[in-house]
Amino acid sequence: MMHKGYAARIEYSDEDSCLIGRVAGIKPLITFHGDSVAEVRAAFQESVDFYLATCAARGEKPEKPFSGKIMARIPPELHARATSMAEAVGKSLNQFVTEAIEQALATAHH
Repeated sequence: MMHKGYAARIEYSDEDSCLIGRVAGIKPLITFHGDSVAEVRAAFQESVDFYLATCAARGEKPEKPFSGKIMARIPPELHARATSMAEAVGKSLNQFVTEAIEQALATAHH
């Protein structure tokens, strides 16, 4: 679910018997809920609009969602090795790097 460039992460809460969501990809915690898809969509849109209006009223720039694009500077030798390894396992460099970051985060989490 998208609204004005912001994405929603929505889950069902068995405890509350409703859909609960949060705006994904930004640090401010913006949550919303509804009993149906239509209600949760409206609540999501209201939450994003309220966030943007609040930022404007305060003269603050709203945080933009993470784009999923990163720019990283790495040694050329590492770039070459990663590209070769990705090709060897039949993946794009993007897939290879994404999986490496996921593995590093999972390891760091434990």
